[in-house]
Amino acid sequence: MTTTLKTSGLRPQNFKSATQEPVWLRYTLIAVVLLVLSVLLYAPLIAVFVEALDDGIIMAIESLGNRDAQEAIKLTLIIAAIAVPANALFGIAAAWAITKFDWRGKAFLITLIDLPFSVSPVVAGLCLILLFGANSMVGGWLVANGYPIIFAVPGIVLATMFITFPFVARELIPVMTEQGRSEEEAALTLGASGWRAFFTVTLPNIRWALLYGVLLCNARAMGEFGAVAVVSGKIRGQTATMPIMIEMLYNEYMSVAAFSMAALLAVLALVTLMLKSALEWRYADQLAASHRH
Repeated sequence: MTTTLKTSGLRPQNFKSATQEPVWLRYTLIAVVLLVLSVLLYAPLIAVFVEALDDGIIMAIESLGNRDAQEAIKLTLIIAAIAVPANALFGIAAAWAITKFDWRGKAFLITLIDLPFSVSPVVAGLCLILLFGANSMVGGWLVANGYPIIFAVPGIVLATMFITFPFVARELIPVMTEQGRSEEEAALTLGASGWRAFFTVTLPNIRWALLYGVLLCNARAMGEFGAVAVVSGKIRGQTATMPIMIEMLYNEYMSVAAFSMAALLAVLALVTLMLKSALEWRYADQLAASHRH
């Protein structure tokens, strides 16, 4: 390096690190970022809580105690309780199949896993209506036998699962790829069964990435609107989740009730964000490996 500098006629002090920008530029960039965050994130979030408490905290709590609001909250939690564990199991199985075995079609499976990221939720909801609506062959038979999918809870579950199923798999695949197969192969060589190798070797190694993916999946499941709005029918007290109920209340000019439920949903999101940050700190090395891939 010294020889190169001498032959080029340049001195080492003439070279600057790529991160040694002028002070004014750094502070300008920070100010721009804070301004954008304030306009797009902080201001709307603060406005939600201000509008929710416009008539006092008692009115906000009473609006959440309404029967329809309670049913919406309960339905949202039920949907998340069904969709998140199901997608966690799928994510583990998909990541295991992709990272621990060599077979044709792995790239195609990864493409399918990423499909909900590129398809509009509304389009996903319309596809479910075409498959399971009352005018379809399968949907018509289910409706005739008393098992409706569309405009019922099963349709909401399917829509939520479709939108959220990449999150767990996409967190696990890079981590399991980085870890390789040597530990599982050693366990199998020592006589462990496949299930025992999974529970004693694989699962402890991926537990933080799994929890991180589950948190992301849960946050999206509770806040999903587009696909659920299409398949739910927006039946108050039956198929209206919290995001759907917020829209219905706002359209009926019940601002306090709408913003109170939006504030509750925001609180759930903030709790999820804090847990997500804690997990990011806890498994920083695994997350760095995930980002490298």
